[in-house]
Amino acid sequence: MNDSTDQRVGTDRAALLNQLRIDRSEPPSSGGHGKWWATGVAVIIIAASAVLYLNRPTGVPITTAVAQAVASGAPGASAGPSLLDASGYIVARRRATVSSKVTGKVAQVMLEEGQRVEAGQIIARLDDSNWRAALDQSNAQLQQAEANVDSAQTAYDDAKPIFERAEKQKAVAVISAQSFDESHAQYNVARNNLLIAQRGLEAARTGVVVAQRSLDDTVIRAPFAGIVTEKSAQPGEMVSPVSAGGGFTRTGIGTIVDMDSLEVEVDVSENFINRVRPQQPVTIKLNAYPDWDIPGSVIAMIPTADRAKATVKVRIAIGQKDPRIIPEMGARVAFLSDKEPATAGAEKSPAAGVVIPAEAVVTSGKATIVFVVHGSTVERRAVRLGGKTSSGQIISAGLEPGIIVALGDLSKLSDGSRVRIEKQ
Repeated sequence: MNDSTDQRVGTDRAALLNQLRIDRSEPPSSGGHGKWWATGVAVIIIAASAVLYLNRPTGVPITTAVAQAVASGAPGASAGPSLLDASGYIVARRRATVSSKVTGKVAQVMLEEGQRVEAGQIIARLDDSNWRAALDQSNAQLQQAEANVDSAQTAYDDAKPIFERAEKQKAVAVISAQSFDESHAQYNVARNNLLIAQRGLEAARTGVVVAQRSLDDTVIRAPFAGIVTEKSAQPGEMVSPVSAGGGFTRTGIGTIVDMDSLEVEVDVSENFINRVRPQQPVTIKLNAYPDWDIPGSVIAMIPTADRAKATVKVRIAIGQKDPRIIPEMGARVAFLSDKEPATAGAEKSPAAGVVIPAEAVVTSGKATIVFVVHGSTVERRAVRLGGKTSSGQIISAGLEPGIIVALGDLSKLSDGSRVRIEKQ
């Protein structure tokens, strides 16, 4: 009994072991392992994305500049703050397109672009053959008028004593009334003919003067000293002062500009025109020479506004004459306030503020501000402007040397904004 029982138990154990044994004759299924592999890759991708997201750059992209100390003697350091900027052009108040007073064909042109001419200098000549012929005709008419006067004078001189003698004879009743009337009539005719001949002589003389002036007008002279900016006519072309828009006839010989009359015209928004006044100091900066600060002052404000642009035109005098300044150049004008008066007995400050790039300064209402960089955030700070130099904008108050200011699209910044500093 015990032997059979033991045998049955052994058989059951062998059956159980056979159930747990792996059948290596069949290939293993790959479905479960593939699912685990895909899940692992997805987890890795999600983790990497999370890391990249958490480490992504944040904040407004900017560049930076460091405020540099400015010595009190630096150019523009003692100027008052800039109230506003405006753009415009160099213009000439004295500019003329020179033409002839008569219509004619150009014979000579004695000017070229860039040439300097003096007042009264001959710059062109017209064909004067017709005008010389007209002058010769006027001289001939003058000689004829003089001969007519001589003839009339002779007739008058002959008729006058006959008439005077007839008057005396009539008084003593020596001649008849008919004879007296005849001598009187002859005297009157001779006198009138003399008067007519004398008036004709005056007209002939005037005709000679007119013909001479017309001949003189064929010589074209510079009306004032200046520089030739345009040569319009060539020899052989017709010029006329009254032919604008007609055919191929020119209206002028050339254009002359008085360089001493150059000034700047700018358009100032009517919202800020109250900051401009006559004789106000300004700084002019030409687009062609951005590092050159030219002193100037306000001449006048044109007393009318442009309705379309909502601007007022302002004339600016240029305080420094230079051949580099030429008409139609673009210019920017900074309108400055008066220099602050020095307090009696006060010592001069050894420094005049700091200088930063002009693009670091923005206007917010009536305040002028910069954004100071503190790590990854910025601070909005109001400043007071000084003058402008080739190095940039002088800040007379509100910043200290070494402070870092933001550059870039400052319209996206506000007080406390997060920023991302990019490489210069």
